Amino acid sequence: MNSASPAEHFVTLFDSHYLPLGLCLYRSLEDHARPFHLWIVAMDDACGEALRKMQLTDATVLGLAEVENTRLRAVKSDRSIGEYCWTLTPFLPSAVFERAPGIERVTYVDADLFFFQPPRLLLDEFARSGKHVLITEHAFAPEHADYLRFGRFCVQFMTFRNTCAAKGVLEWWQERCIEWCYRREENGKFGDQKYLDDWPQRFPAEAYVVSRTECTLAPWNVAHVARRDGELQPVFYHFHSLKIVSPSFVVLHYNYRIGRRGRWIYAKYLHCLRSVVYEMRRSGIPVVGRRLYQGLGPLRAAYTYARGYFDGTTDWATL
Repeated sequence: MNSASPAEHFVTLFDSHYLPLGLCLYRSLEDHARPFHLWIVAMDDACGEALRKMQLTDATVLGLAEVENTRLRAVKSDRSIGEYCWTLTPFLPSAVFERAPGIERVTYVDADLFFFQPPRLLLDEFARSGKHVLITEHAFAPEHADYLRFGRFCVQFMTFRNTCAAKGVLEWWQERCIEWCYRREENGKFGDQKYLDDWPQRFPAEAYVVSRTECTLAPWNVAHVARRDGELQPVFYHFHSLKIVSPSFVVLHYNYRIGRRGRWIYAKYLHCLRSVVYEMRRSGIPVVGRRLYQGLGPLRAAYTYARGYFDGTTDWATL
């Protein structure tokens, strides 16, 4: 990206458990998105302290209290941590615009995204459309078509221009997520993302759907794209289901077959993850593991995980 061009702005949120993944996201932006600025909402104090200790040159760290408002705090106790993160998501672009009113656009990115090519390849396509909001499809492989019930579109990479039209879409989404945002299927809703299903019809003049789904890869489509197209050239990969479960152990994927041609994606990410973890340890920042499966007892979780590994749908690595 030309150093004379204005910085591209991105925003994300994560807690201490996702800190290494968030740092990998930042490193991939350093490699492929300069000049850029990443706004990070730290979901807990330990995460915020660690990020400030890392002194990331092209990032601004915001505490959770800095982006919450009265309506968000009113629904917070009724939602799990994950559900509250989803509820917060449509408010993040607005938080950036409030602090940087002169910027052209901001892109929300999930913390477990990693760029392999410049995001401008997608953003230039969006700019040519003349529209105001960019959304990306899950683009599920045929074998995962049933997952469409969770949403045609994925809240993983969403761009909002600094226009009244884009802000109108944001406000509509914010209202819906305040009303209902839970990790369950109910009356055609699921979390924050089922609300996007009808945006091409509800907001035809505003919403643009990325056409290059072969560039927006994830565990649910990488093997299919490799079978269809051969060489993989993702702009980004969404490391969904990757979990750090101890200070030295990571589950790379679960319940998906990645395929031989997709292994290099995980190898490159793991190289970055190990580098980030080394940097954290050197700075005295703990690597926080999390439970592998919410709601499962340890014996059942171990059995489920081992079964997934031996049938080829799970892989793990050490840090």
